[in-house]
Amino acid sequence: MFRKILIANRGEIACRVIDTARTMGVRTVAVYSDADASARHVAMADEAVHIGGPRPADSYLRGDAIIAAAQATDAEAVHPGYGFLSENPEFVEACEAAGLVFIGPSADAIRAMGLKDAAKALMEEAGVPVVPGYHGASQEGLAERAAEIGYPLLIKAVAGGGGKGMRRVDRAEDFADALASAQGEAATAFGNDAVLIEKFVATPRHIEVQVFGDGERAVHLFERDCSLQRRHQKVIEEAPAPGMTAEMRAAMGDAAVRAAEAIGYKGAGTVEFIVDASDGLKPDRFYFMEMNTRLQVEHPVTEAITGVDLVEWQLRVAAGEPLPRAQADLTIEGHAFEARLYAEDVPKGFLPATGTLAHLKFPEGARADTGVRPGDEISPWYDPMIAKLIVHGPTRDIALTRLDRALAGTQVAGSVTNLAFLRALATHEGFGRGEVDTGLIDREVDALARAPEPCSRTRALAAVGAVDRDGPLEGFTLWAPVPQSVVIARDGVAEVAQVTTLGAGDYSVALGEVEHRVMHGTDWAVDGAPVAADVVRHAAGLSVFWGNNYHFDLPDPLDVQAEAIGAGRIEAPMPGLVKAVFVKAGAEVKTGARLAVLEAMKMEHVLTAGRDGVVAEVLVEAGAQVEAGAPLIVLEDQA
Repeated sequence: MFRKILIANRGEIACRVIDTARTMGVRTVAVYSDADASARHVAMADEAVHIGGPRPADSYLRGDAIIAAAQATDAEAVHPGYGFLSENPEFVEACEAAGLVFIGPSADAIRAMGLKDAAKALMEEAGVPVVPGYHGASQEGLAERAAEIGYPLLIKAVAGGGGKGMRRVDRAEDFADALASAQGEAATAFGNDAVLIEKFVATPRHIEVQVFGDGERAVHLFERDCSLQRRHQKVIEEAPAPGMTAEMRAAMGDAAVRAAEAIGYKGAGTVEFIVDASDGLKPDRFYFMEMNTRLQVEHPVTEAITGVDLVEWQLRVAAGEPLPRAQADLTIEGHAFEARLYAEDVPKGFLPATGTLAHLKFPEGARADTGVRPGDEISPWYDPMIAKLIVHGPTRDIALTRLDRALAGTQVAGSVTNLAFLRALATHEGFGRGEVDTGLIDREVDALARAPEPCSRTRALAAVGAVDRDGPLEGFTLWAPVPQSVVIARDGVAEVAQVTTLGAGDYSVALGEVEHRVMHGTDWAVDGAPVAADVVRHAAGLSVFWGNNYHFDLPDPLDVQAEAIGAGRIEAPMPGLVKAVFVKAGAEVKTGARLAVLEAMKMEHVLTAGRDGVVAEVLVEAGAQVEAGAPLIVLEDQA
């Protein structure tokens, strides 16, 4: 076994490899860019080497710097993780030339599967079924080839992936424009404008098979269903595939092993198939798409149902040991799901987001593979993944229930996330029945992406959490407890809540016409009913974690009042006594002019003009007692 390995990656996968290496007694070397100097994977490793600037091209794609780091630290092998240089055959050859073991397949195996057209031709020779279509090298006469295949069809770039250079064509008259568009995008993304043409599968499912080889023979570790996708990017994966029959599993597993053995595959790899599910899962309806010659992001669901540590297998086989198990020794136990938690703004079209993770907590009972900690920054330089949540159960229904529970118990603050979107998927009725295909999300994206709004009980919890921003509420009168005004805001919309302390941990919260009784001891209760909620104050504001993550900003009441003044309406930011009024109707005022003084909570608050204007109305006099939100002064509308 290796004494020390270098991990040529970052984030979640680097941490994942370090975890297994540590249990095996193997020392680890991390590499990092300027942006990752304080990253989790750097802290976890035994050693760390700086390799360049924040851009991947200046760091994690610099094979020379990575190899130099391995040599300088006396590492014996390099684990590439996934992405970056993991499927770069030139990097494999450079590692070997430097005397380093590449923990993965050979350069020849990577090249064999690197271009979709060549890979499919090779698979046809090996007896692996491929989608009917044209996979030849010549780019002449593609319109005639398309007519022979029949419509609808797909034009796909032979290089790359992720949906780039892919177009669906339903009519012959649209083919020329779609071809030009696909070739242009492929040339920009991959530097190769060559395409192939395939028959379009009307009800597609994306089912892949995990394989593992030692360079001569291979085994499969069953299938994963990755049909829940958005723009050809996986969102939730599961193993085994729902509805899979023993006959089809055997056929797909045998085909995947033939694919791996045809190229002398060594290490962990995934053979991806497109399945025509229009008439159920049948053993003659699956077709080879591509082979990923690396460890997949979704490998934990396979580990969960087989009890295998795939990273451990990678290290053992790369070190020269035989395959740890024969095919007959591998079995499936239960069902597993993985959900990819990202920093992204789902309602705004799944835009990647950044931010500092002011609060991060994962629930017990779920595996959370992550490369970040509370206080870490979601960088604009890299993939915005926060974590992968993995659950396992004896049946699919139980595992899906555990997934929903794990998502509900995950707490993130400091950046917007896709957490609510993942919960909507996990509770989707069709998905619950196993009715999945690659178009499900796109068909129902409007409903799935709709951001949940906090109910009044959730907002009441937030108001109580905001009360002690400046210390606990103090003061009393002879007649009643003293109310305190707090402002909670979401998406720039502020709401004033009146919080009255009735006793230790006992509050009355008024939100306009709605009132709630909130109690907080060891746990929370609203209107006498216990609620499984957490209310957390953090650098980014306040969050209520109750089924979903609800974030609130906590603006100062006078800041909110200033906004109201800017709009021409001056309202009391909190209940109090009007000590003085400095203007009369018809008076001209300039921005910042003193308008009135409000005494509240033993302090005087000066209300000033937020813009130039003319006073239209003065609605109060000195000595008046007013409630929060009461109009005090109105400026004339601006022309």
